[in-house]
Amino acid sequence: MLVRLHKNKNAQIVLGLLFGIAFGFLLQKGGVTDYNVIIGQLLLTDFTVLKVMLSAVIVGMIGFHLLKYFGHVQSHAAEGSIGSNVIGGLIFGVGFAFLGYCPGTVAGAVGTGALDALLGGMVGLLIGAGFFAEVYPQLKNRILVWGKFPAVTVPEFLKLNLWIVIILMEMVMIGFLVVLEHFGL
Repeated sequence: MLVRLHKNKNAQIVLGLLFGIAFGFLLQKGGVTDYNVIIGQLLLTDFTVLKVMLSAVIVGMIGFHLLKYFGHVQSHAAEGSIGSNVIGGLIFGVGFAFLGYCPGTVAGAVGTGALDALLGGMVGLLIGAGFFAEVYPQLKNRILVWGKFPAVTVPEFLKLNLWIVIILMEMVMIGFLVVLEHFGL
C-alpha cells in the first residue's frame, strides 16, 4: 500500500496538506505558536517548546523505527558538512532572532491570525528562500562542502545495537522531561 502511495503524486499532495494541517493544529494546541512562549524558551523561563519537541521525538523515534523494522520505511542517512551546518544554522538563527518564530511555528502562528507572523515571518521566509536560491550556485561547491563528514548514524558511531541506542535515548529524554516537571519548568 505504501509503495502505491509513494508513486501517486496527487495522494502525496493531499496527505502532505492533511499532515501539515494536523501538525499546525498540534503546534497551536501545544502552545508553541505563541510568541511569548517561544521567547520564554529562548530566555530559559518557559520550557513548553522543549517539552513539545522532546515528546514528538520520543514518539516519532519509536514509531519510525518500528515502521523500519517491519519494512515499511527506509532510512537514508546523508553526508554532511560543517559549512552547510554553519550556513543553515545562521539562516535559521537570524530568522529566529529577528522574529521569534521558526518556520513551523511561524506557519502555525499565521493560522492563528498573528499578523507579525504573516507579515514578518512568511514574507521573510519567501525573501530568505529566494535569496538563498540566488546565492546557492556560488555556495554549493565552496562553502557548503567545507568540512565534509560521512553519513553515520548514532548507533553506527557508538557501535551499538539500534534498539539499545533507542532505549537509552528514550530513557534520557523521558528523564529530562521528568526533571523539568519536577522543578516546575
